[in-house]
Amino acid sequence: MKKTNNIYWVFTGLLAALMGLGSIPDILSDPDAVVLFQHLGYPSYLLPFLGIAKLLGVVAILVPGFPRIKEWAYAGFTFDLTGAMYSTIAVGDSVSSWLVFAIGYILIAGSYIYHHKRNKTVPVSDNARFIN
Repeated sequence: MKKTNNIYWVFTGLLAALMGLGSIPDILSDPDAVVLFQHLGYPSYLLPFLGIAKLLGVVAILVPGFPRIKEWAYAGFTFDLTGAMYSTIAVGDSVSSWLVFAIGYILIAGSYIYHHKRNKTVPVSDNARFIN
């Protein structure tokens, strides 16, 4: 149980850091973020929306309970990374820029898998309050 919990928190902490720190320039419409977004062909008014969505996803995976919202947060992170990776490929950016996406996918998968492993090891009485 302790090993599973530790691995979960390593993956989840790194995922929260990646997404949380990545959301701040988006929310603030940082000039570098705007330039990157326009390079990918998207309007800059979407940046704050995506940044707030990422930040809410981070909150959702860190707060105990709310299993359905957690599932949606993990899905949202996957959709966000997949869309960003597809956009990067579509505009012809180099393969070396894909490393961030690989790291992101590994963190999402690790956090998600160990979240479910951790829930299986929690006694039923402790887990029952979070079912609905």
